Amino acid sequence: MSKIFKKTVFAILIAGGLFSFAFPGLGICGTPALDELVAGIQKKYDSTSDFRARFVQEITMKTVRKTEREEGTVYFKKPKRMLWDYTRPEAKKLVINPKKSWLYVPQDNVVYIQDSRKIFNSRLTIKFLTGIGKIGDDFRIRYSDPETDEKGNFLLELSPRSPESGFDKLFVTVDRDTHMITKCRFRDHFGNTTIITFTGIKINNGFSDALFTFKPPQGVEIQNVP
Repeated sequence: MSKIFKKTVFAILIAGGLFSFAFPGLGICGTPALDELVAGIQKKYDSTSDFRARFVQEITMKTVRKTEREEGTVYFKKPKRMLWDYTRPEAKKLVINPKKSWLYVPQDNVVYIQDSRKIFNSRLTIKFLTGIGKIGDDFRIRYSDPETDEKGNFLLELSPRSPESGFDKLFVTVDRDTHMITKCRFRDHFGNTTIITFTGIKINNGFSDALFTFKPPQGVEIQNVP
């Protein structure tokens, strides 16, 4: 069950870390210089304390050639706090704070609990979740080919400098008008592909830390994950 738990949270940790990046006003004509883009990403990330958005998550498993689609609302707060509230096709919650993590699966009447320190096993992810990451230091960044999509949104390719990251490349789409990341795509070392799309983004909401804790409902089975 430990492997299943980690696979469940892997995609969202990556997305949560990257989703905080956004671009201030970089202009709408052409593509900005890459160094200007990177500086804009870091500046916006540094000034973002929390966010909320709707999400659609699609994971394609290579071995079975099957794509699973889920959607819901995500909440993120520095440092190391996330709530992924899945609503379709089935309800479930993943709650993470600096000390503990809960994965509640109502249809199975079970809650999986794990020490968060065991989940944050990627130093790259931890750095961004704690607000001390420097995107230019941790990623090799370049424009994708093409540099924009059919709507004129920016397309970037990020390659982690650390071999422990769990993925080789990240492809992100940045909204041309709002300069927020609206999609990220990556493939893990097992060949599984994850695509997460965000809409209705709202930043710096002032969320309470209490949002990022969970009390298991009475009568559910509790499994502690090593």
